[in-house]
Amino acid sequence: MSWVTKYEMQDTRNEFYEEVVIAGFGGQGVMLAGKLLAHTAMKRGLEVTYMPSYGAEVRGGTANCMVIIAKNKIASPLVSRPDSLIIMNKASLSKFASRLKAGGLLIFNSSLIDGEPQLPDTIEILAVPADDIALELGNLKAANMVALGAYLQKRGLFGSDAAADSLVDILAKRHHRTLPVNTKALHRGAEYVVSRS
Repeated sequence: MSWVTKYEMQDTRNEFYEEVVIAGFGGQGVMLAGKLLAHTAMKRGLEVTYMPSYGAEVRGGTANCMVIIAKNKIASPLVSRPDSLIIMNKASLSKFASRLKAGGLLIFNSSLIDGEPQLPDTIEILAVPADDIALELGNLKAANMVALGAYLQKRGLFGSDAAADSLVDILAKRHHRTLPVNTKALHRGAEYVVSRS
């Protein structure tokens, strides 16, 4: 079943609309993950917005991006009540967790966040040791791809293969040497979700 069809079945308006916030600290690849998600959806003919928010941070400060994926036109790129959160550090969890819609999905990096967040029972929570998995692959910077792969698998969106195919379009040529590890990280994130099902 295609992911658009899956969501259409859940929506009586016959519209697909997914709002995502990806957040962490500078240097964790939050913007890259958001761009990859948006680009992969766009290549599949969906409407997309991508809105980064850097604030005044430098590497190590906070960063987030908002991605909206829809079947029909998107009125605004702003996300105030996301359907899904991909959270890479504790400060971002504190900032965004309360904004998640009822019935939403929280994917969080349990390598850097201890314990499970206290959220309403309607929220689906998945702890993913993204940093640990990335280190096993030999590159800590691939933790963002682990988390994104987990999100794609959990939401039942286009698979990690589709995202991996878009990596070459998103990564600057000087970083193309990291394509293999980032591809493995996407797949490992997806596999982690399957192993917990």
